Amino acid sequence: MSVWFEGSLEIDCDLGQVKRAFENPGELYVGIVGLMPGLTSVELVEQGDGSVTIRTNEGLMRRTNIAKHVEADRVVVSFEESYEAGSKVTTTSHFSEEFSTGEAGVTYHLVMSDVEAPGVLGFFYQKFGSSKTGDAFLSAYKAHFEK
Repeated sequence: MSVWFEGSLEIDCDLGQVKRAFENPGELYVGIVGLMPGLTSVELVEQGDGSVTIRTNEGLMRRTNIAKHVEADRVVVSFEESYEAGSKVTTTSHFSEEFSTGEAGVTYHLVMSDVEAPGVLGFFYQKFGSSKTGDAFLSAYKAHFEK
């Protein structure tokens, strides 16, 4: 596993709110992805057992092998993501997320790994996009749960 981004932040919410949100991952992921910079339209295309497909103004996002482990004081979620951003670039990656009871609410920890993106645009994305992309996901989760 090659870690591409790793970061954490505190979210002013309770763990019960997070647990309830993951009961409908399609709705949750549409809400999160809709808060990402540059995305003006986000819609759920399909939700299956352990998978979600979302269409954005940039392309098609597929999250598969969604695994959720719920404990009294934490929720751990992992999935594979493939994002076809038009004909320009397709990225694949593995996400590992942990939500745990923190001092002031919930501590969210994100690890993005095994990122692959072919071509010249993919090379630049892999080389220079990790902190921007990772921080955008952290901020989107914070904004979603604190609204």
